[in-house]
Amino acid sequence: MAPSATPVNNPLSRLPDFPWDSIASHAQQAAAHSDGIVDLSVGTPVDPVPDLIQEALRAASNTPGYPTTHGTDVLRAAAVAWMSRSTGAVALDPNDVLPVVGTKEFVAWLPTMLGLGASDRIVIPELAYPTYDVGARMISAEPVIAADPTQVSGDVSLVWINSPANPTGQVLDVQTLREIVAWARDRGALVVSDECYIELGWDKQPVSVLDERVCGGSTEGILALHSLSKRSNLAGYRFGFVAGDASVVSMLLALRKHAGMMVASPVQAAATVALNDDEHVRVQKDRYRARRDTLRPALEAAGFSIEHSNAGLYLWATRGKDALESLGWLAERGILAAPGTFYGSAGAQHVRVALTATDVRVAAAVARLTA
Repeated sequence: MAPSATPVNNPLSRLPDFPWDSIASHAQQAAAHSDGIVDLSVGTPVDPVPDLIQEALRAASNTPGYPTTHGTDVLRAAAVAWMSRSTGAVALDPNDVLPVVGTKEFVAWLPTMLGLGASDRIVIPELAYPTYDVGARMISAEPVIAADPTQVSGDVSLVWINSPANPTGQVLDVQTLREIVAWARDRGALVVSDECYIELGWDKQPVSVLDERVCGGSTEGILALHSLSKRSNLAGYRFGFVAGDASVVSMLLALRKHAGMMVASPVQAAATVALNDDEHVRVQKDRYRARRDTLRPALEAAGFSIEHSNAGLYLWATRGKDALESLGWLAERGILAAPGTFYGSAGAQHVRVALTATDVRVAAAVARLTA
């Protein structure tokens, strides 16, 4: 008998099932609606890539050579200027910026790249993007679920924070962020702040972990992770970047060179243009605001309460019932959301409703909710 091609220590055995596979029946039910499905389950952009970014991609398309892992000088300079201008980050050396092939890749592989293992503990928010947990499980590290990291006892190696948060839209204030950074520094733990929704503040102004009021003017023990997927509709381009602690960035750069983890040259050129332009971000934010302003009251009229949701691309909604029951109620009306249980047990009575559908489909959802 031929040997199995599956590794003896199959890493998939450490991972949960892919969450969206579990709501396939709800998706089918919603798709059966006479006017079709309104898919509000995934935060994927649906609006056009701005023309100036498309033009930059086309102009750089004749680049036959390999790109640099560290990214071009102009890209890193644009990232530093954008962080200062839009997030209030402290002045950074462009060398302390590192492009990544989409931020999900970085989140999943960071514990591995840091050399962590089974003896390490990784702090994850109580309600969180599932890939933080996946990255810990890939190396058999212990994921420590915590609403407040500073209440975790014992040694920890890595602390994930996410503000504005996915799925809740919660925004952490300066004082809370400062306490988390100080707590982690006392323990020699690395804080990584996922800030991919930072420009989408509604009721509260998001704060970067690299804001001087938070970090005290030093990037020691801190990384901030940024994405162009949401603010520039570039999810298909697979681009993000991480910035902060010089020694950590330098180590990650050296490792990624060995592993061949490089952002394509045309994407680097397009990202540079995107980071240097604020107007297209304002236009896109206005689109999301208009969708939010119609969806929220429609959900409330249908009996949902909206919690947090102060920033980001989602409404965190509850009817005080089991998440799957609410999911089914929405699916009967041709609307697909994400159950709160995807993000942790604390979401057992919530659904996450995304703003990422066209104006026409959002209007259809509103009509169904208020009928």
